[in-house]
Amino acid sequence: MKYSKAESIFPEELLRIIQEYVQGELVYIPKPKEAHLKWGEKTESKSRVSARNAEIKSLFCNGVRIEELAGRYFLSCESIKKIVYTKN
Repeated sequence: MKYSKAESIFPEELLRIIQEYVQGELVYIPKPKEAHLKWGEKTESKSRVSARNAEIKSLFCNGVRIEELAGRYFLSCESIKKIVYTKN
């Protein structure tokens, strides 16, 4: 999060109105809801995790044990169970 000076962003009239509510404090102004990105939309993380999970499910269906998958993918047995038993 970057810091910006209000004088360089807001019109003078708007700054005066804001100063009626707050002065000399940091104020966080969130993005509009429609500008928010879901996890992994900006990078390939989501697709990589989905591909990994599909691979784990496939291996499990072909008889690889949960303990072995946990060791192979550096995940807990509980995480592997969540992946293999989730309907997606």
